[in-house]
Amino acid sequence: MATLPNQLPRLELPAGTLLTTTADGPWHEPLLWYADEPAQPGDWARLRATGRPLGLLPVLLDGGPRDEGPQHWELSPADTSYPGDHDAEDVLAEAWEAYACDELGSEHAEWPGLAPAPAGSTPETPDELAAGIADMIAGIARPALVPARRSADIPAAIGWSGPLNHENDVARLCAVLRSWEDRYDIRVVALGFDTMKVSVGRPPTTGPEAYALAAEHFAFCPDNIDREPPHGLRVYAETHLLGQEVWTFWWD
Repeated sequence: MATLPNQLPRLELPAGTLLTTTADGPWHEPLLWYADEPAQPGDWARLRATGRPLGLLPVLLDGGPRDEGPQHWELSPADTSYPGDHDAEDVLAEAWEAYACDELGSEHAEWPGLAPAPAGSTPETPDELAAGIADMIAGIARPALVPARRSADIPAAIGWSGPLNHENDVARLCAVLRSWEDRYDIRVVALGFDTMKVSVGRPPTTGPEAYALAAEHFAFCPDNIDREPPHGLRVYAETHLLGQEVWTFWWD
């Protein structure tokens, strides 16, 4: 998944852990490095500048209220495929067909297709925006580096099992993240046990754009739409997608 050999064992890093712990026992090489201390403003940007030339990308790890680090997350790299082997629209269409009719109503039986990329973008570059959002949540998450060649691949690179109740192979969802990286300039900024936060450099700016994207969000993470009333794609689009530079996902 990385374009270069795993450089984590060779890199001088601040105090932290080179993690090899998985649900199936020790992995043959470090899946990630994460710091002993919470992130400080500027950490994400500094780690990206250091790591990207070596095939390493930054992410913040949120241990939740009990500060349970990724060694407790049941990472499963052995069960994870490669994101490039999957088609984003196929993944979303399959999930839509499985869940939409029952949970959204019979009028949503047919998959509406991928949303078009919005025309506008934020003033910052995608990485500048991601760094700014990372700084906003610094102090409640730990900085980490992951061997991955693009931000969308970070969950698959560590075998993240956060969406396990929805999708057994997170690489399929990473194929969707790749598509969003291309269309919406997203970056994976933070991961928790079953949560993900991404920055959005090109958010939808019209109601129709946001509504079309809401269908993809439902197929990607149905719990986002179902967990709080009033349920429905239009409300979700207006309150969580229209002009929003951060998307947050949670899988039950």
